[in-house]
Amino acid sequence: MTAQKKERIPREPASAGAKGNKAFRVKFEVFGEEMIEKEVKQSGNSGRVYLPPEWVGKQVKIIRID
Repeated sequence: MTAQKKERIPREPASAGAKGNKAFRVKFEVFGEEMIEKEVKQSGNSGRVYLPPEWVGKQVKIIRID
């Protein structure tokens, strides 16, 4: 599985970063075996995404969409 940052899209900032830097949307091209789109759920002081048990021990990449 490889991910490559392909290009910057000149748009309005998506959100302000932790240090106040402007974050811009970027386009990724990813090759893999399967894709699941889910919403991150609250879990204590962080977030959690549940994945299928068959994915345990596999390498995954997480891309925040919004």
